[in-house]
Amino acid sequence: MNRTSALPGAEMLRRATLEWARSDGVTWVYILKVMTAAYLAMWLAMRLELPSPSTACVTVFIVMQPQSGHVFAKSFYRLLGSLIGLTVMVTLVALFAQERVLFLLSAALWIGLCTAGAARYRDYRGYACVLAGYTATLIGIPATTLPETAFMEAIWRLLEISVAVGCSTLVSAVILPKTTTAALHNALYLRFGAFAAFLLDGLRRKLERRAFVAGSVRFSSEAVGLEALRAASSFEDPHTRLRSGRLARLNSEFMTLTTRFHALHQLRERLHRQGREDLLAAIQPCVEPLEQLLEPLRNRPLTIEDAARLAERLERLSVETRAAIRTARACLGTVDEETLLDFDSCAELLYRLIDDLHNYSLTHASLAAHRHQREQWGQDFTPKANLLAATVAGIRAGLMILLFGAFWILTAWPSGGMFALNAVAVTSLVSSSPNPPRIALQMAGGAAIASVFGIVVGLFVLPQIDGFTMLALVTAPVIAFGAFLCTRPRWAGYGPGVLIFFAFASLPANRTLFDPSGLINNYIALVLSMLVSAALIAVILPPNAPWLWRRLERDLRRRVVYAVSAPAQNLVTGFESGTRDLVVQAYGLAARSPEAQESLLRWMFLVLEVGHAVIELRREQDALPALPPYAAEVPWRRAIRAMGRALIRLFVQPSAENRQRALDAVQQAIDSAREAAEPYALHFEQAPVRRVLSYLHFIRASLLNPHSPLPPLPAPEPRHAA
Repeated sequence: MNRTSALPGAEMLRRATLEWARSDGVTWVYILKVMTAAYLAMWLAMRLELPSPSTACVTVFIVMQPQSGHVFAKSFYRLLGSLIGLTVMVTLVALFAQERVLFLLSAALWIGLCTAGAARYRDYRGYACVLAGYTATLIGIPATTLPETAFMEAIWRLLEISVAVGCSTLVSAVILPKTTTAALHNALYLRFGAFAAFLLDGLRRKLERRAFVAGSVRFSSEAVGLEALRAASSFEDPHTRLRSGRLARLNSEFMTLTTRFHALHQLRERLHRQGREDLLAAIQPCVEPLEQLLEPLRNRPLTIEDAARLAERLERLSVETRAAIRTARACLGTVDEETLLDFDSCAELLYRLIDDLHNYSLTHASLAAHRHQREQWGQDFTPKANLLAATVAGIRAGLMILLFGAFWILTAWPSGGMFALNAVAVTSLVSSSPNPPRIALQMAGGAAIASVFGIVVGLFVLPQIDGFTMLALVTAPVIAFGAFLCTRPRWAGYGPGVLIFFAFASLPANRTLFDPSGLINNYIALVLSMLVSAALIAVILPPNAPWLWRRLERDLRRRVVYAVSAPAQNLVTGFESGTRDLVVQAYGLAARSPEAQESLLRWMFLVLEVGHAVIELRREQDALPALPPYAAEVPWRRAIRAMGRALIRLFVQPSAENRQRALDAVQQAIDSAREAAEPYALHFEQAPVRRVLSYLHFIRASLLNPHSPLPPLPAPEPRHAA
């Protein structure tokens, strides 16, 4: 009896332990790894008699992440950025050591360029740009008082950073490693199940607009995030490097898949609003087999084995769908041209959706092999940033280094160098975050907390202890507290503020000095520079102000220009990735304005619809056979080129007149293509002009959509009796 009753308790304890390990356990493992790496780096720096062990600790706090791949990637770019920054700053010190004004101007120019680069490249290349500017400041500002020590200071900093990078990567890889590769695979498996549920709800017309919008934003964010995971995973896992091309291809195919479904969903919704239930009923028999095929995959992880089976079934379904479309078209009977165009557009999008699903499942299944022909993928994920925003970020950082440096020179404040150094470092570090003023203000709060802990520890505790073990014991609570704050998204800025500034000001150097006034002065400089930085970031052309997301909205519209005129190389992936990256940026920056977010999403939907249809038109024309009816100068192809120019005018300068001109150009292209269209006895696979007609019709429907963000069409002129 007792044994039987004890079993459920043991099972419950095991489950509770596993649940804790997946939630709070992850947090405590991260805290343990941060503390282990920090103390290992500090101990090595002291044993090697490097002058500033605190620099090694600060580096650990900056590069440590919960997943090892991100640690390896950040460590690599940390070293690269530091090498570049140190090289540049030693050169500047050699040139302008005796003229602080010229040195300050050149340093401001360099730091401004680095900050602009960080805003331009928001991936790990941006992190290297941040470090190139930050490390240059770390060496350059102190070197203005002792220029003869600049070269040795650069060597010491590089050694301290290298020690920290080595300790961080070692600890992250050895102590309960949480790999980025596992997170990448988990994201891939779960993403398709969520999309299958999203797709099924849309096909069955159970997807409300709010859910449709939320799903679209979610999948756009996941596409951008997955690219970052892929890049980080390449640093930790050779098997992932062997599959890097397929993973990039998989992400591109997923973006194409979501865009194709979006187009089909929008077209069916328009037909529903127009009361075309008869047409929807005619196409439904072609849709139902796909629904039945995907139903078992709803909200279920897609394994490699599942993907292989899905690819086989989709290949058969593709053949069956072609036959079903022919049967459904025959059942329509005698209908007008517009109805046929609506049916053909819907059927073409459905057929291409199945084809895209087949391609995606083939690529997913190919991940089982170390080498595969689908690895050959020449298209790259290309994030898109606004050039003006990046320039403004660089100018802001340059102005701040000039302002703070001038304040230091004029006041001769002993801690003025730390004041200027910290302000520039913070500006660089927060420049690529979605809300820099908020993060800077949180870091200021973290610096204030660190100052309280640092003064107590530095003035009352450290003088009473001896040895590294006691140093670790008395500083461990502060470091654990800061690492804990780093794991909480709401307090993301407080954690680095506590860790970095406590280590920066309070941890002893290898030549330890007891300087109470200097310690208090330094903390005043740190907190004051943080507050001033947050205020200036919020006032001087703030990154989350309406002007920026309006510029991003303009860039979003111009993605149609890219679809019309960009080279064919990397066209599809470049369009998809750039559009989604812009949406994710602008949507985050406009978080305080629901109206702005709604406008951005409406533009995103329109740009994806029109841009993808234009790309399909270009691909269809590129694949045309070398026959006279398909020559480049036939009327329907000239009309399509004229339509492209009209679309560029419309999306560069949206107006009622340009909308009407674009509609007229689309109609002209449709009329010209109708005259050259193949007979309806042929299927789409043998009738390229009919496929062209379906995409032209879809563009026209998108431009006529009354819910689009385009300006309303001009009212028709009233007719007067003669």
